[in-house]
Amino acid sequence: MNTVTEVPISSIRRGGRPDGEGSVQVELDPRVDIGTAKVFAIYGKGGIGKSTTSSNLSAAFSKLGKRVLQIGCDPKHDSTFTLTKKMLPTVIDVLETVDFHAEELRVEDFVFPGYNGVMCVEAGGPPAGTGCGGYVVGQTVKLLKEHHLLEDTDVVIFDVLGDVVCGGFAAPLQHADRALIVTANDFDSIFAMNRIVQAIGAKAKNYKVRLGGVIANRSAATDQIDKYNDKIGLKLAAHFPDLDVIRRSRLKKSTLFEMEPSPELELVQKEYMRLAAALWLGSEPLSAVPMKDRDIFDLLGFD
Repeated sequence: MNTVTEVPISSIRRGGRPDGEGSVQVELDPRVDIGTAKVFAIYGKGGIGKSTTSSNLSAAFSKLGKRVLQIGCDPKHDSTFTLTKKMLPTVIDVLETVDFHAEELRVEDFVFPGYNGVMCVEAGGPPAGTGCGGYVVGQTVKLLKEHHLLEDTDVVIFDVLGDVVCGGFAAPLQHADRALIVTANDFDSIFAMNRIVQAIGAKAKNYKVRLGGVIANRSAATDQIDKYNDKIGLKLAAHFPDLDVIRRSRLKKSTLFEMEPSPELELVQKEYMRLAAALWLGSEPLSAVPMKDRDIFDLLGFD
C-alpha cells in the first residue's frame, strides 16, 4: 500500500536528500506519484494573485479540452472559489470527520466540480504554528491516487501558500514538472521571487521539477522584472495588467471567462489561453542562479 510519511524533526538526518545546505525536509514516499499528468506548481509572494492566476489558468486549460485538477495548498482554502462559487471543505476537514480513517472517504467528500469541468480540491493545512503543510500535500495526493482520480487527469495545478518555502510548503515541488512564479513589477515581489528560485533550485537537485518561467501580474510595466530575469536567467511567460475587471471577478466569484465581455478582458483571456497552450506544448527548463539579497537591493530601482 502506498504510504506518505511525515518525518519527525527528532529523526531527520541531514544529507539524506541534500535539498540545500543543512536542509530539513518532509520526505514523501516516492511511490506516491501523480503519474502521466502535466503538473505545475504556482508560487509567489503572499497576496500577489496566485489563486486568481491558478484558477484562470485551470479554466484556460479546460477550454483547450484538457481534464484539469486544481489543488489549493493554503489553510485559507480560497484557491478554487471562483471555479466552484463556494468555499470548499479541506482534505484535513473531511479527514477529521472520519477520525483520519481515509478509507471511509468518498471522492465527492473532497473533490468538487468547478467551471467547465475543472476538478477542485482544497488541501488545507494544520492550524497556525502546528504540524506541517508538506504532510497535508502528501495526504491529498495519496487520496487522489487511491481513488484513481489522477489516471483521468491531464493537468494538475498546485496553488501554493504565499511565499513560504519551508520544507512543508515546498512539497508540491516534489510532484511538479514546472514551477511558475507570479510576481509584480516591484521590489518586494521580486525579492520574494528570488527566495522561491532558490527553493526550486534546491528541489531540482533530487526531483524532476524545473523553473518554467515568470508570470507578471498586476503590473502595467515589467521593466524591473525584466532586469532581474536578465540577470539570473529567467524568462517572462505571461503578463497580466492591473485591471479592475480582475478584482471584480473575485468579488463575483467567477473566472475571467465568465465575466461580461470587453476589449480589455478579451486581451487578458487571450493571454491566459496563450499561456495554457504554451505550457501544454512544453518548454525548455530554465536554469537560474538566485542573487544575494544585497545584490537585488543594488540591482532594482531607478538611477
